[in-house]
Amino acid sequence: MAQEDFGVFVDWSKMGDVSRDAVTDKTEYKDQKELKHHARTGQWAHSHTQRALVYQQLVKGLPCRTVTPDAAVYRDGEGGSSGRRRSVLVPLPEFVDGAPVPHYHLRAEAVGSVHAVVARVAREFPDVAHCPALPAVAALLLHWSADEAQCFEAVGRMLACNEPGRHLLDQTFLAYQSSCMTFGDLARKYCPAAHKLIVAASADVLEVYADWQRWVLGDLPFPHAARVMDVFLVEGYKVLYRVALAVLKFYRKQSGPGPAQQDSASIRADIQTFVRGIGVTVSPDKLLEKAFSFRLFSRKEISLLRLANENSLRQKGITVRQKRRDVQLAVNADNFCSEVVSVKEIREIWSWLPERFALCQPQLLFSTSTHGCSITRFYSHCEGYEPTLLLIKTTQGEVCGAFLSTDWDERKRDGNKLSYFGTGECFVFTMKPEMERYEWVVIKKTISEGQVDVQDTDADTNANSHSLAQETPPPSATDHTHLSPFLAARHFRLNTSNTSMFMAGNVDCIIIGGGDGNALYIDSELNHGRTSPCATFANPPLCSESFQIALLEVWGFQDTMTT
Repeated sequence: MAQEDFGVFVDWSKMGDVSRDAVTDKTEYKDQKELKHHARTGQWAHSHTQRALVYQQLVKGLPCRTVTPDAAVYRDGEGGSSGRRRSVLVPLPEFVDGAPVPHYHLRAEAVGSVHAVVARVAREFPDVAHCPALPAVAALLLHWSADEAQCFEAVGRMLACNEPGRHLLDQTFLAYQSSCMTFGDLARKYCPAAHKLIVAASADVLEVYADWQRWVLGDLPFPHAARVMDVFLVEGYKVLYRVALAVLKFYRKQSGPGPAQQDSASIRADIQTFVRGIGVTVSPDKLLEKAFSFRLFSRKEISLLRLANENSLRQKGITVRQKRRDVQLAVNADNFCSEVVSVKEIREIWSWLPERFALCQPQLLFSTSTHGCSITRFYSHCEGYEPTLLLIKTTQGEVCGAFLSTDWDERKRDGNKLSYFGTGECFVFTMKPEMERYEWVVIKKTISEGQVDVQDTDADTNANSHSLAQETPPPSATDHTHLSPFLAARHFRLNTSNTSMFMAGNVDCIIIGGGDGNALYIDSELNHGRTSPCATFANPPLCSESFQIALLEVWGFQDTMTT
């Protein structure tokens, strides 16, 4: 039987040294390790037919819903013909949110076929509510399809994939928006220089990161996008995060010291221009090499982070596409007044926070200048708020503080016994004389060394809670549903318990960080304090080792979507 022609939609004048001939090379894989190696190293890049046949096998191997529209359904709806030329473009459905069809190396008339495929997806998959990546995915897959029906089936199986813990395409606005927030969290951790550049240049960081999928699926040149698709079909959604982080790294490298303050639209256009021209300086091999150089969190940990972001959006009532409200994603200078830090400094701190708090504004909960120097009043004003930001100014003019993930009310769990609680999203920092953040040592060091072993989320031990006397984890007795699952200490097998001592307090003192010292120790009168290196954050002293407090403030996070 003659082999199908998988190049009918391709403009071969743009394909360079890619062969269109039939192949005898390997197209079916039983060894997953070999498959992953071939995908990452571009084994199929120079044979168009080989890549098409491999894609067929990969798509057929996706576990899908029992009833999934296939190529036959498409052909029946098209009257048996799905390869004819289309002189009129079928309008794209609303769920692509205005995303255009990238031409890549398609023939001009093939763009109409992409429109037809995406429009048919809208009819056959009515549950797809928001999927801006779909035009780019369909355009890429059409390069290796013999007709529109094959392309439709491939796209349909990607949408219908029901393997537990795996998804390939976001299909709701909630999923899409949480992926953007998750990318922002990953960018902050793995591309700190690029993140700092974007924070400094744009007042709306989340709006910039909202383009992250388009960088990979839409803006990348065809040779790069094709190589990404090779790995994406084999390894899944996490690959998109990796490639987008690599893009951000290369963008930072070429951008110099950083642009002056400008609007978010200008930054977005600047990054898009860079990505579209990335082939001049970065080859597909170099891009993927950088992408897989990140010691990224496991798929489970990223899923937990996405879930936390989804829950945050759901609590704010953001579940469907809506007109953007007037929301400040950076601190609003008109409404912020602190005796400890400036607007510029609080914006820097805001850039360190988990992305799901980007829609919140700082809300003053407690200040020694207003409420007095009493630990009892400190607790009474801070309980019921989660997370909180602690700011301290010493009599020597030094400024330091901590981001605290958990409600101070949690301290009452063991009566007046001093016990640690909190999650690995806590961190400590200095602002003056120097600006520096110190994260949980397990994330800062152990993950970068590939030593963290993630446990099942239903583990029955609570590594977040440690008695100061024993420093051993007691049996779980607390409901953690209100805590962020991301970076919670109980998800990790830790070498020692003192690496997860986040926050503690009773009527005598407040403690941040533990193990061989405390990052911050504050007495009951909120007047004197100590700071030293500690195992939890691997920090140096945050200011003078013994200090007197001039001002102490605690800030909460006000939901701007409900005010």
